[in-house]
Amino acid sequence: MTNHKMLEIAMGQSAEDIGCCADDFRLSENIIVPFELGKNARKYLKEPITCNFVSYGNNVVVAAIPETIDVVSEYVGKFGFYDCFETPNMHWLNERLSNQGHKVCFMAEYYLPDINRIPDLSCAYQMRLLKQEDFEELYIPEWSNALCKDRKQLDVLGVGAYEGDTLIGLAACSADCEEMWQIGVDVLPQYRWQGIASALTSTLAKEILSRNKVPFYCTAWSNIRSVRNAVKSGFVPAWVEMTVKPAAIVDEMNR
Repeated sequence: MTNHKMLEIAMGQSAEDIGCCADDFRLSENIIVPFELGKNARKYLKEPITCNFVSYGNNVVVAAIPETIDVVSEYVGKFGFYDCFETPNMHWLNERLSNQGHKVCFMAEYYLPDINRIPDLSCAYQMRLLKQEDFEELYIPEWSNALCKDRKQLDVLGVGAYEGDTLIGLAACSADCEEMWQIGVDVLPQYRWQGIASALTSTLAKEILSRNKVPFYCTAWSNIRSVRNAVKSGFVPAWVEMTVKPAAIVDEMNR
């Protein structure tokens, strides 16, 4: 697996997620396509989705439902591709989409490992490789970033840090798509700031790569603790997304 190959796989997956061509992300001009959630899209992507803005750093590719095409076209023509993901410009978009019953919902930054930068990290605690059958008793709030109770069947591999027989940190991955497995990590509060998260994350990334899958990592740009963990574990920013959903869904999330 090479960095170039992983980026190709990620672009192909993003294309499947929104209904464009992988090569669209390499163009210098912005692209707008009708939104279509592919049959092999990431498992956690759920309709209804009004628009999804995706950028790998060259342009912005927007997939949108027909009623929002005109607003979206004006937006990406008015602002630079990276400005489309920032305030105050985002307010311009949100105000106009709100008139049509839609609002900006999710924003996220995604990371891929740099093969040449994944470190060999250790911590002061024993680390153990965990399989799906080891997770059954771990679907509790302490491990909610590493594991997803609603999609247990997708949690396929993990690395735990133990003090004696007590699990104190866990990185696990979800087989969210055919070729890419997403990493999440949790460390109990009293054990943080000891390098446990990065040791678990980098170790799990290598285990995923050894299975010929692409590890990826997602965080909000404002989650500095998570961003630091990604960087320390050998991951680098690869793409960003901004998702628009019907206003009723967004409003329900804010209650």
